[in-house]
Formats: sequence, C-alpha cells, structure tokens
Amino acid sequence: MNETASLRARAEIDLAALRANVRELRARTGGAQLMAVVKSDAYGHGAVPCARAALEAGATWLGTATPQEALDLRAAGLGGRVMCWLWTPGGPWREAIEADVDVSVSGMWALREVVAAAEEAGVPARVQLKADTGLGRNGCQPADWPELVFAARAAEQAGTLRVTGLWSHFACADEPGHPSIDRQLNAFRDMVGYAEKEGVEPEVRHIANSPATLTLPETHFDLVRTGIAMYGLSPSPELGTPADFGLRPVMTLTASVALVKHVPAGHGISYGHHYTTTRETTLGLVPIGYADGIPRHASGRAPVLVGGVRRRVAGRVAMDQFVVDLGGDEVEVGGEAVLFGPGDRGEPTAEDWARAADTIAYEIVTRIGARVPRVHLGATPAES
Repeated sequence: MNETASLRARAEIDLAALRANVRELRARTGGAQLMAVVKSDAYGHGAVPCARAALEAGATWLGTATPQEALDLRAAGLGGRVMCWLWTPGGPWREAIEADVDVSVSGMWALREVVAAAEEAGVPARVQLKADTGLGRNGCQPADWPELVFAARAAEQAGTLRVTGLWSHFACADEPGHPSIDRQLNAFRDMVGYAEKEGVEPEVRHIANSPATLTLPETHFDLVRTGIAMYGLSPSPELGTPADFGLRPVMTLTASVALVKHVPAGHGISYGHHYTTTRETTLGLVPIGYADGIPRHASGRAPVLVGGVRRRVAGRVAMDQFVVDLGGDEVEVGGEAVLFGPGDRGEPTAEDWARAADTIAYEIVTRIGARVPRVHLGATPAES
C-alpha cells in the first residue's frame, strides 16, 4: 500500500492566524502600506495560499526574493503589486516587466539589462533602486548612488522605466539599540533626499523589516516589509515573544508515531549511540528527519510533545526518522507527535527548536521540505 503522506507528517498552516497577524502588523504601521514577504515559499508556509490570505487581510504589496517566485504568483492569478529583488545577469527581466512586477536594481549592470528588456518589450519597467546603507549585501553604495540615480532618471525621461521606489534593508534592527540602526536610517534619508533632489518621485520609500515594523515606528516611511512576523514568529527573542506583539504562530508540524517498543536498560539509540537508555523503557519512532528539514543539530536536545507529555529527541536525528524515549509510557502507534506549534497545548514552539539547534526560528520553518505536505486551514471562499 502506498504511504499516505498526510499520515506520516504534515505542516498545518493556520490562515486565520496569518490574516490576524497581518491586521495586527497593519495597525502598527501608522498608515504606511504593508508588503507581505512570501519569498522561499512563504518561509515554508506555501506562497500562493499565504499571499492570498495576506492580501485579503489588507496587505497591498507582495514581496519575493527571486524573479521566478514573483512570476509564479502572477501565474497563480494574483494581482496587485509584486516586487522581487534578487537578480543575476541574464535574469528574466522582460518576463517580469510584462507581468507588471517591480524589479529592484542595485547597480549599473542591472539597470542596463532592465532598460534593454523594457525596450524589447515595448513596456516601461517598474524599477526600485536599492541603497546599501550599511548591510553590505545587495544595494548601491553611497559613492555609486549619484551615477545610478543619474542613469535611472535618464532612462525614465526616455520612457523606458519608471522609478517606483527607493529602498534599503537593516542589518541589526533585531538588536535593540544597535548603533548601526541610526547610521543606516540617516544614510537612507540622505540617499532618498539626493534621489528626490535629482527628480526621482518614488511611489514608496521603505527600509523597515519585521523587527523595525514592530519596534521602530520612525522607520516606516511609505511601506513596511513584513516577513517572519506575518507568520507569527518573533524576529528576535530579545524583542519579545510572538504573544508580546499580538502575533500567533501559523505553522504546526506534526508526525504520526510509527512504532512503539520496549527496550532494556543500556540500549543504544540511533547512529553513534550518543544516547543510551538508563533503564527499561519504551521508545517511540517519529518518521520525519533531516531530509524533511528537521535539523540534525537538534539531536538529543529538541523537544517533542508525544502522548500529551514533552519528550526530547533521543540520540541523533536521522535522514527520515528520530526516536523519543517515552519513559515507560504506552503510546498508541499512529498517535500524534507535535514537533512545534503555537504552544497552546503545551507543545514546543519553533523558537524552542531554534534554541535546541543553535539557530533562529526563521530557519526552522523555512527548511521544512517538500516531503511534508502543507495543509492550509481556514481558507475563505475568496482564497479557495
């Protein structure tokens, strides 16, 4: 008999919680528009259903990293404003332009390619210029900004593009009081001011990510970009828990217990025998592993709710499975193991797993792989 994937493991996605999170975040923007960031398959939650739910809750923009992510949204019938920002030479500029996607430009090579694509398409490109105000990744350095602005204005006057936005990204907004925050904000104001003095009239100016949206109202400008907060996770434990911000985690990851067995004291568990039973006990096999995105670094440390009791991963997480020591409890085969969720039922949270794996909650939810089906709960008729 074929495996029923939904019985092995599933990630339940609470779209009602996502809509409530978007409404809560919108209430904090002081009138700025909200971009729902749905890159990386909506941080592992399912891009198209989450995008629809976010738009229904009042988001006015959708944000993606790659052009293909943006084009996939259009192919799914999603309208409205869509922006993508991670381009490489030879990217699908023309396809994005023809799909009415706002494209980000950080340097002259990209501007040249988007101008050529717009000329081929016969349609003006919608371009947002990105400033590197101190993050040091993508974006145009202040020293190169005048050249980029001059060339963009020339293309705008020639009718091949429209500069729709000026934007940047914080490096340390999740670290309250970090001195780089003010430095970046001042640099952004300066670079925006220069562009506007040279005739750029952007529709939106934006620098605020999730932590800035939650804690730095002076950074909101015309638009905020909310990623992890939209999915009900805190961008930093130092800033507060999801509940502190009125947010609710959207993903609950569960698996079915595949085997329960009795073993004697001194029995080694999983590869390397890093865990050995100290007494006669029962073991539960959870059929999900690092091939599904469960972090191997959490071996021996991560919590799991089984039989209504919090347990720990016993020994190493393997490719497809891991073991929990049930301490002699009898648990039914097919019973539910909850790896993480909102925490309402005493189950662990994604933040608990992040601490166990020495990482961040972003990674925990985003890395859950395609073998785990997403089950979207609470879709409205408009989203179906």
